[in-house]
Amino acid sequence: MIEGSNICQIYVRKNGGSVLDIRRSGFKTGDAVNVMSVTKGIMGILLGIAIDKGFIISEDQKVLEFFDGYVVKRGEKTIGDVTIRHLITMTAPYKFRSEPWTKVCTSSDWTLAALDLLGGRSGITGEFKYTTLGIQILAGMIENASGMKCIDFANRYLFEPLEIPGHKIHGTSSKEDQFDYLMTKKPRINEWYSDPQGTVTAGWGLCLSARDMSSIGQLIIDEGMFEGRRIVSSEWLSKMTAPYLQLDKTFGDMQYGYMWYRPHKDRDIFAAIGDGGNVIYADPVKRISVGVTGTFKPRIFDRVNFIEDIVIPMTAEM
Repeated sequence: MIEGSNICQIYVRKNGGSVLDIRRSGFKTGDAVNVMSVTKGIMGILLGIAIDKGFIISEDQKVLEFFDGYVVKRGEKTIGDVTIRHLITMTAPYKFRSEPWTKVCTSSDWTLAALDLLGGRSGITGEFKYTTLGIQILAGMIENASGMKCIDFANRYLFEPLEIPGHKIHGTSSKEDQFDYLMTKKPRINEWYSDPQGTVTAGWGLCLSARDMSSIGQLIIDEGMFEGRRIVSSEWLSKMTAPYLQLDKTFGDMQYGYMWYRPHKDRDIFAAIGDGGNVIYADPVKRISVGVTGTFKPRIFDRVNFIEDIVIPMTAEM
């Protein structure tokens, strides 16, 4: 079924109970994997929690409201109009054609380096421009609004309430360390990559197990509740998974919400998707949540089909 694949773990919950736990390549159930851009989906939930708790008013706040003292570059007029909504729907404007990874990832403060990229002469066009570095700004906003490091915010308000192991920051890095973090085929600990300021990488670098990912999917299925406790509002989850944009073939013709995908136009299926085929898949109607982890392998886009065609049928009698 998955012979020769880069898949490390598959974990499925159905009607709230665990029904499938597949591990391969020496990975155990609790081992963590860098889930790449699934990290963005987690940031979407953290933003909702920050809004629920009143740290942030709404996604329509201007980005610069959270960065007192930031000096706007001379001649830059667009940045002042950019809102959180622009960031999380990938419609924010940036002053680059391709993401300047070296410039940001060798800076002393990745959030401010990303903020320097925001804006540009074209203004806000509403055009979808997928970016990983730009989402770094969101981590800085949550920290500045809450007065907490983003890793502590995530542990207190999301991971620990869901019985996901507490995470720590990865710490300072080198070019070689960043490469190893992305490319390793070995299990990682429960950590989150971070910049020299101890701020997590908001667009990538969170390490989770497939079991942990299925817990996040279950949270969405249960409309923000876990064992009778409210973790995030159902109102936010409805906003987060609403279809705001229709994507092209590059993104599988899916629809896009607040950093979450909708693979089907006619069904309420929600997914957080990252490179290597890392996926959180949630089906509220069938009450099935799936987590899939995988080591880095470029251009894997078939995981939703794989889940629907192979994994879910395996649970039919469970």
